[in-house]
Amino acid sequence: MNIKQEVKNLIEIIRNMDRKVLVIFLAIALLQTVSWYFTSRRFFRINFFPTYQNLPDIFLIEYLYWFIGDFFTYFLLSAVVIKFILKEKLTDYGLNFGDYKTGIRFTLIFLVVMLPFVWFASSSSEFVAKYPHLLSARSNWGEFLIYESGMLIYLFSWEFIWRGFMLFGLKEKFGYYAVLMQMLPFVILHNGKPAPETFSAILGGIALGILALRTNSFLYGVFVHMGIMLLIDFICSIRFRIGDYGVGIDSLFNILGKIF
Repeated sequence: MNIKQEVKNLIEIIRNMDRKVLVIFLAIALLQTVSWYFTSRRFFRINFFPTYQNLPDIFLIEYLYWFIGDFFTYFLLSAVVIKFILKEKLTDYGLNFGDYKTGIRFTLIFLVVMLPFVWFASSSSEFVAKYPHLLSARSNWGEFLIYESGMLIYLFSWEFIWRGFMLFGLKEKFGYYAVLMQMLPFVILHNGKPAPETFSAILGGIALGILALRTNSFLYGVFVHMGIMLLIDFICSIRFRIGDYGVGIDSLFNILGKIF
């Protein structure tokens, strides 16, 4: 085997590859790795927790570090790649309201359809033990609001890198196959969560990808994703507070009574 010729052939193949596609794949691989090792809760827990563990809100701070860190990683650094390497506009990657009439209509449909699933899922002890992820937010509404505000920042960044940067970036080359491409890492990164949520991420990732392309905006994915997370966290918090995990009409009225 002629190593020199093989290397030459490989270099020629790389030169003939679509530059934009190559940049997007490599950037996403790099940014996801940065997120995992440097802007994650795990990084905070190893490097900062031993020093600041006596702070009263240390667990909330840990989550805010993750949320804001991934805003930097997923959104700001992706935006740098788009603006200064690809030299394109962020609006071309879904950072606009696009077809807002269709977007609002389908956002409401998604949330209405998901509401009964959230209701039944929240009756599971597995879900109530998991949500909100910041368990102390279940018994402190001030902390709950700060946590959910951080979650909104995080989900904006999360939707941007998959349904903005990756989806719109690959659409020109791969068309609607880009919906499936962005769905795969989306599902993989749900591993470790309750099984029903991870399996639903397959259909959810496809549906949100189609919604983004249909409306020319990833923002409606943010609204849907945040709406579902807020419903899950809120209902699980109420169930935890009153100790009612039923799914019948009596439980519904009991929970509504505690809210209103």
